[in-house]
Amino acid sequence: MRIDIVPGATFPDYELPDHTGHRRRLSELQGIDPMILHIARGSFCPKEHQMGFQLSGFQSQIEVGNARVVTISTEHLRELNEFRLSFGAQWTFLSDPHHKVGQDLEIEEYTDPERAPVIPHTIVLEPDLIVYKIYNGYWYWGRPSMAELHQDLREIFQRIRPDWDITAPALREAWDDPELRKGNFYPYG
Repeated sequence: MRIDIVPGATFPDYELPDHTGHRRRLSELQGIDPMILHIARGSFCPKEHQMGFQLSGFQSQIEVGNARVVTISTEHLRELNEFRLSFGAQWTFLSDPHHKVGQDLEIEEYTDPERAPVIPHTIVLEPDLIVYKIYNGYWYWGRPSMAELHQDLREIFQRIRPDWDITAPALREAWDDPELRKGNFYPYG
């Protein structure tokens, strides 16, 4: 991973075609919420299918918890959709068959010249594409468990959501004041 991609840094706002063929920017997909970004090795890898099954089981919690998940893979659209559907993913997949992301992040996997995949990473992003945590998934055990992702999202939400502790007296006062209500309760603004 590039040396400037560290916790606290801004992650690049890549624009790639999604699984429907429409070009999408990461910032657009993220909106105002935290996001789990999984950069996948490719559909040929059984570890990627296992990660997909794990994220599929976690996706309803991600949605109800006001977070996002996006996968970037090196497949062309047809293979990308087959990969996505193989484990029932409902989140956005982005297609990067020319390895733009892998090259830019310096995560091209040199140990497999035949397929030329990327080294898989899972990056937990705070709003505005701010890197919170990076998991290197070259080995399966380097990938985050869903419990770790849950903990990461909890820690982010505790810091970024003014209404995290809804029992705080100041929040009740803010709720009663229409001007203060706008910036202190979800959706903010």
